Amino acid sequence: MSYSPKMKQLIRPNILKMEAYQSARDTFDSADENVVLLDANENPNDSGYNRYPDPYQKRLRDRLATKYSLAPDRLMLGNGSDEILDLLIRAICEPGLDQCLVLPPTYGMYRVLSDLNNVEMLEVPLDVEFQPIPDDILKSAKATTKILFLCSPNNPTGNLLATDRVEYLLRNFNGLVVIDEAYIDFANRPSWVMRLEEFENLVVIQTLSKAYGMAGLRLGICYGQPWLISLLQKIKAPYNINSATQQLALQRLNTPETIKAEVDELITQRERLATALEEIAWVRSVYPSQANFLLVGVDDASLRYKQALGSGFVLRNRDGLPGCDQCIRISIGTPSENDLLIEQLKQLK
Repeated sequence: MSYSPKMKQLIRPNILKMEAYQSARDTFDSADENVVLLDANENPNDSGYNRYPDPYQKRLRDRLATKYSLAPDRLMLGNGSDEILDLLIRAICEPGLDQCLVLPPTYGMYRVLSDLNNVEMLEVPLDVEFQPIPDDILKSAKATTKILFLCSPNNPTGNLLATDRVEYLLRNFNGLVVIDEAYIDFANRPSWVMRLEEFENLVVIQTLSKAYGMAGLRLGICYGQPWLISLLQKIKAPYNINSATQQLALQRLNTPETIKAEVDELITQRERLATALEEIAWVRSVYPSQANFLLVGVDDASLRYKQALGSGFVLRNRDGLPGCDQCIRISIGTPSENDLLIEQLKQLK
């Protein structure tokens, strides 16, 4: 695998040199049904899952690659997006020496995974409109700051990050720029996957947990340059995506009309809920959202959280996060759930 000099210097030297584990399915394609498999110490009795899964998820990756007309070597799959984020940090950041950089308020697992890997986390808060401040970010980055995490649409704020600011960072940040697009299917802007050819340091993370309704299966997707995908494939666990997940994900991906209808309905309900919340006296603000949730400023987040819980609704108290003082986050439910929620919240004093 060839790397540009700039990208090669990002990779931990021991990761460059290491040899990947060779599983039994690496040396033989188990799709051939005319052979007797006696190579992997599996139970020979057919239970439907007695054989190890495809370690590289070929059928599923091929199917996902068609969404953006990409070659399959542009993507890899993880046990949820969190596994991919962890692999990125492990492949690129030297423990105790390098740093990652995040823009709070944002997804909390970036810090958890950095701490787990003994990688310092630098923070540059978003501005009052929850947008990145490129000059501050570049000034805060050190020579050993290897990864910049951008969440767009952002969690917990729901907004997309401004395209011109992200472009500026891609051109001027010296490490990987990882754009987490867990909620991109609810947004009115194309994915950054469409621009992989323009930026060798661009990495895009997506998931089947949100729009595809498969959070329980834990399936994340990483889109990037072939050198990076190959690197992550080398260090991942051999069988990180189980057979059931691969099969069920393929089935779900083959129902695009159903998925689109569900996404359209969630967007409609998001706007309906936002309008209803703006009419409630104790709601201070409803922030614009391109996700499947709303960030809502209220008079007393702890009180409103407890009151909603007492009415049978579990919301998320985001008070205390930078820029989210006295805010709660509300996921968009079904139409009937939203009807009940609006009714109950209007009754709160």
